[in-house]
Amino acid sequence: MNRRQLLTGLIVLAVIAIGVIAYMVFSAPADDSASLASGGQKYAVTITSYDRTQGNPKAPVTMVEYAAPTCPHCAHFNEALFPFIKQNYIDTGKVYYVFRVFPLSQVDVAAESMARCLPAGSYFQFIDLLFRNQPKWDPDGYQIPDVHAALVDMGRIAGMSSDQVDKCINDQDAQKRATDVGLFAQKTYNINGTPTFIVNGEMAPPFESTDDIKKYLDAVLAKK
Repeated sequence: MNRRQLLTGLIVLAVIAIGVIAYMVFSAPADDSASLASGGQKYAVTITSYDRTQGNPKAPVTMVEYAAPTCPHCAHFNEALFPFIKQNYIDTGKVYYVFRVFPLSQVDVAAESMARCLPAGSYFQFIDLLFRNQPKWDPDGYQIPDVHAALVDMGRIAGMSSDQVDKCINDQDAQKRATDVGLFAQKTYNINGTPTFIVNGEMAPPFESTDDIKKYLDAVLAKK
């Protein structure tokens, strides 16, 4: 696929994204049956086989993060705060962590489609690679003259050929699944920004520091 084909594809994806905004008001993806619980304050969150997760599914706390590969705040959280959660809560069996991409652009859809092409065990490594290297491929805030070439470079680091990257980006099923996850989150949880966290069915406040995380998660754990 040449550069012109990629640009055309991205434009088509943008048009599709606009078109499905109306769709989200009336329907949700069949693979996730989360629903509002009492009072509109608590949510019943269903974890599916499509989700990418870390930790023990039987942990007392389930933490769902909605993030976007192009989101700088998500990248900061991934680098500065997530290691604290993993070491102190996920690896210790206290938190079951669920990661879902909330696409902010067609580039996020392309990045998620690439991540889904990799073995499940390599998914988080690739997401981490994207977050840590945003200045090399992310057009949101950075001057990236050729987004396609930049994504191909990220794919090569993960062991993907240029042809494999193009096949993944052009996978319409993967595009739809990525879009559906975002539409469902917007419709069901009223999510409109990233990162957003749902902890044991409740919308968590923004986390600015490890102290914020510890205070919040310890309080949730104390209720169990």
